[in-house]
Amino acid sequence: MRVLSGIQPTGRPHWGNYFGAIKQYIDLQSADEAYYFVANLHALNTVRDKDQLSQFSWDAALDLLALGLDPNQANLFIQSDVPEVSELCWLLLAGTPMGLLERCVSYKDKIAKGLPVVAGLFAYPVLQAADILAYDANIVPVGEDQKQHIEVCRDIAKAFNHQYGEVFVIPEAKILDSSAKVPGTDGDKMSKSYDNFIEIFEPPNKMKKKVMRISTDSREMHESKDPETDHLFQLFSLFGSESDVQAMADLYRTGGFGYGDIKKQLAAAAQAFFEPAFARREELAAKPDEVKQILGDGAAAARKKAGEVLLRAQKACGLK
Repeated sequence: MRVLSGIQPTGRPHWGNYFGAIKQYIDLQSADEAYYFVANLHALNTVRDKDQLSQFSWDAALDLLALGLDPNQANLFIQSDVPEVSELCWLLLAGTPMGLLERCVSYKDKIAKGLPVVAGLFAYPVLQAADILAYDANIVPVGEDQKQHIEVCRDIAKAFNHQYGEVFVIPEAKILDSSAKVPGTDGDKMSKSYDNFIEIFEPPNKMKKKVMRISTDSREMHESKDPETDHLFQLFSLFGSESDVQAMADLYRTGGFGYGDIKKQLAAAAQAFFEPAFARREELAAKPDEVKQILGDGAAAARKKAGEVLLRAQKACGLK
């Protein structure tokens, strides 16, 4: 079984990114083969400053390694270091109907939000298909919002195979656990778009200030509260031990506490949870050559596999 996943380097990851996606990606790295990449080609659609894109890409690699991606189990690389994917993308574009891309919800949503209408945004699902098909990936872990793009990838691969023979493995989407929804500081889903996020690698003092500003209701301290409907409790549940979470739930139902105390406990639990990742990231940042070696080795393995698939596709459609 081959697993593939990519993360766009458009800013530092927050708690929602970790529990909603990154943690689940990393849990799958023990597959027979696993490919994880920093999707800097995709990020070009929104990040147009070269220094910023370079820094974001480097930070994303450090973050993934610090959070538990093991280069002994998975191949980690930068997307643009595998040019075979871009060439494969053109082979796929040549046979992809415009109507298929025009129906993509994410494209229509971004246009509705006023984002620049660029060809890269329109063709995003085709490059994503090339990312997947280049490694004969069987499993692609994605959020519910990306499910349609995997269906597009499957449609493109099936059409190519129908035209030229059995060239591509047809991938399956693994929809990430939607119960991992992480509330932001305002109670809505944590998102950079809503500016309600808390970054994983924020300095502890800055993180604590954000936690202390989390919105709460106006019930009196003595009142009993339902922990299951409280977003502050939901956040604590992500970080606390089973016994601590149970004790917190009992406290909510009993009443007689202030939200400020809960926030302090949340900040302490989050800091303790990510402390090993903080330490690992500092260690990696101090060894840039080691990280470059990891990315280089990952790219070499990715190019080898992508080269085999590209050659197969080229021969099938008469380019070799």
